[in-house]
Amino acid sequence: MDEYKENIQQQSEHFKLSTKPDVEDASCRLVSCNIGEPDSQESPTPGEFSDPVYKEIAVANGHINRMTKEELRSKLAELKLDTRGVKDVMKKRLKNYYKKQKLSLMQSVKKGEAMDTYYDYICVVDFEATCEQDNPPEFTHEIIEFPIVLFNTHTLEIEDSFQEYVRPEVNPQLSEFCIKLTGITQKMVDEADTFPDVLNRVVLWLQEKELGTKYKYAILTDGSWDMSKFMNTQCRISRLRYPQFARKWINVKKLYGNFYRVPRTQTKLSSMLEKLGLKYEGRPHSGLDDSRNIARVALRMLQDGCQLRVNERMHEGQLRTVPNSAPFEGAPPPHPPHSRN
Repeated sequence: MDEYKENIQQQSEHFKLSTKPDVEDASCRLVSCNIGEPDSQESPTPGEFSDPVYKEIAVANGHINRMTKEELRSKLAELKLDTRGVKDVMKKRLKNYYKKQKLSLMQSVKKGEAMDTYYDYICVVDFEATCEQDNPPEFTHEIIEFPIVLFNTHTLEIEDSFQEYVRPEVNPQLSEFCIKLTGITQKMVDEADTFPDVLNRVVLWLQEKELGTKYKYAILTDGSWDMSKFMNTQCRISRLRYPQFARKWINVKKLYGNFYRVPRTQTKLSSMLEKLGLKYEGRPHSGLDDSRNIARVALRMLQDGCQLRVNERMHEGQLRTVPNSAPFEGAPPPHPPHSRN
């Protein structure tokens, strides 16, 4: 549903969300708005520049910038790193490899400083929702597929997945456009439970994985709309309070744009996969297949040295940017949401 979400987000001007960063850190405007600006993950604080290791990293980066695509691929192969992707992606991969090597030798990571693998697990969520081809402004999008793909940040492996269809209540009859787009049939949703029951089983599944108790975890989505629009709207329809465990998440589009320094137009799922030298696997607009492919993008970003960190949250019903300077924190232990009074 990636491209469809892009379209309805552009067309639904009536649905206003605050994307202002939290006031305690105005500098995060660069993170959320200036995609293509230097990634703060590569910029040590001024005091750190005194260490000679950063001069060595700068020299190595300059050499990498002058390498041809063939030279980059050859060097990556020599180091037994992934050789797929466009030239800029390979440059980023090689730079981060040398940076990690230099910093690990320096052994100057302060106690308590966040590492690339702060989260033990990432839960990738990509909802499918009711939709119509013409997308009338007043149309209510209800979740009809709730998928989760769980991957381990230490082993870089997808370990498990969850998927259930959801029976819509406001518009119980799916449009032909929706059926064709998602592959979800009327029979599938007619035989499914409503959102509150499915959400309760999601919570049980997360609890069985000991997420938020034994393991630190975060939710990751392909854009803002899964949580800020679809989850938010669905909770209102179902008269549920927005679940605490879903109030913060990693927007992989924003993170990808900042990390690889590409404009927003190049952060559609198909573009991200292509730039990373990957091909889409499965059926496009299947929530579970989309989630698996989003997970593959996130895993490749981890391999390339990107820190997966929460960068968006819901606050009083509005979408907010989480500053890049905010401390790392995992999602809380999942609990069933309470009913609205």
